[in-house]
Amino acid sequence: MKNQTTYQFIDINGVNIFYREAGLKTAPTLVLLHGYPTSSHMFRNLIDSLSGKYHLIAPDYPGYGRSEQPPIADFDYTFDNFAEIITTLLQKLEISKYSLYLMDYGAPVGWRIASANPEKIDTLIVQNGCAYEEGLETFWDPFKAYWKDRNDKAAESTLETFHQPDGLKWQYTHGVPDTSVISPDNWEIDLRHLERPENNQIQLNLFYDYGTNPPNYPKWQQYFRDHNPEMLIVYGKNDYIFPVSGAEAYKKDVKNLEYHLYDAGHFALESKGDEMAAVIEDFLDRKIKRS
Repeated sequence: MKNQTTYQFIDINGVNIFYREAGLKTAPTLVLLHGYPTSSHMFRNLIDSLSGKYHLIAPDYPGYGRSEQPPIADFDYTFDNFAEIITTLLQKLEISKYSLYLMDYGAPVGWRIASANPEKIDTLIVQNGCAYEEGLETFWDPFKAYWKDRNDKAAESTLETFHQPDGLKWQYTHGVPDTSVISPDNWEIDLRHLERPENNQIQLNLFYDYGTNPPNYPKWQQYFRDHNPEMLIVYGKNDYIFPVSGAEAYKKDVKNLEYHLYDAGHFALESKGDEMAAVIEDFLDRKIKRS
């Protein structure tokens, strides 16, 4: 039986953060961390599917979805800062034990949180998110050029196309066998925050800051080896952004790993959501110890 989703705002370090919440607060918590260029909207259907058994929290990062977008002059748009925002959110909501769902940008945000708080992690669910150099293939060439030289205008121009309308549509539809199942509402909703003043520069700042993630990969991989977290991989196998090589790489270090690939692209939940929800529910049912 589904539970009603609520839509709430909370002040976190002076920033008004929006989050979706569903399920009984006494149930095990799953924290859903969205990717670029989207928001908690990407989890709307999964929240409905799991809310009968689990407590779901899905926040929007600053500058995304319905969360406040502080001026760049007043706020550092970095993955360290996003991880701090989410950590503080969980503290304010008095959530001390939880599973993490990490997708795209949600991976480097979530790996920072998990590696710093291993005792708080029940399970980890990874959907098209990276912790290995193997996952950074051709798509990442302009990013790597930008990390090397932030004044590289050719790289910057390429990167800006990803959050323009055609680039957004491509991210949702590339690698999807039947694109008619992908709702155009997705990129129209994303454009709501991407077209705010300063948001283009916010995205470029985060593209540049993504270069801080690969140096952290060895530390996160050591976390996998030291703490042996229960992990579920649910990957769209046709993703050009985070290809299957990045999913395969987890097998090197994660002992307690369950691995599923879907005939889908980057936003696999949009075309394979029912199948993925069933696998996720089964995994959580088996792996989380209820008090």
